[in-house]
Amino acid sequence: MEINKSNYTYDSVFVNEDAAASRKFIANVFLWMFVALGISAICAWVFAHDKTLISSLVDFNTGRRTGLGTIVMFSPLAFVLTMSFAFNRLSFAMLAVFFLGFAVMMGISLSFIFLAYTSGMIYGTFITASVVFGIMAIAGYTTSQDLTKFGSILGMFLIGIVVASIVNWFIGSSGLSMIISYVGVAVFVGLTAYDVQKLKRIGAGLEYGDQSTQKIAIMGALTLYLDFINLFLMLLRVFSGNRK
Repeated sequence: MEINKSNYTYDSVFVNEDAAASRKFIANVFLWMFVALGISAICAWVFAHDKTLISSLVDFNTGRRTGLGTIVMFSPLAFVLTMSFAFNRLSFAMLAVFFLGFAVMMGISLSFIFLAYTSGMIYGTFITASVVFGIMAIAGYTTSQDLTKFGSILGMFLIGIVVASIVNWFIGSSGLSMIISYVGVAVFVGLTAYDVQKLKRIGAGLEYGDQSTQKIAIMGALTLYLDFINLFLMLLRVFSGNRK
C-alpha cells in the first residue's frame, strides 16, 4: 500500500498550525478572564470592607439598596448587552475598556455577598468553584468527544433557570430556590466544558494577533467569566443552605 507522503506532511503541518493557533487563542482568553476576575475580586473586597463605600450601596437603616446600589446591581447586564450588540462597531481598545469596566461593576455588585455570607464561606466556595471550573475547563479542552449536542440542552436548562428564578422572585419558595441552585451548578459545570471546547475550535480557525481575533478573545473571556461567576454563586447558595 503506497502512502502519499507529501499530502501527509502538508496535512500534519496544517494540523500543527491549527493546534498552535488554538493554544495561543485559548491562552489569551484565559489571560483576559483572570485579569477580569482579579479586578472584580479586588473591587468586591474593597467595597465590602470599607463602611463608607458599602454605605453608598446599602442603607443600613432600612436594609435596602440605595439608588446607586440598584444601578450597580444592573450595570453589568448593560455592559454585556453593549459588548454583544455593538461588537462589530467597537474597536478592540473600546471593547477592552468595556470589558474591564464590566469587571469593575461586577466586582462592586458582588460586594453584597459579604453582607449575606461569612468570609470563610465565601473564600471556601471560591476555592471550590475554582477547582471545579479548572477540572471542567481541562476536560473540555482535552476531550475528543463532541460536546456540541449538549450545548442546546444546556441552553434550554439555562433558560429554564432564568424563568424559574423570575417566578421564584415573586413567590419566594425556598424549596424551588434550592432546586434552581442545584440545577444551576450542573448547568454551569457543563457549560464550562462546552464553552472551552467551542473556543478551542474557534481559535483554530483564527489568525493570532489580528484585531478581530483579539476582540473574539475578549468575548470568549466574558463567556468563561460568566460561567465561573454563576458557578460560584450557585455553589455559594448550595453550601449555605440557600440562605438569602
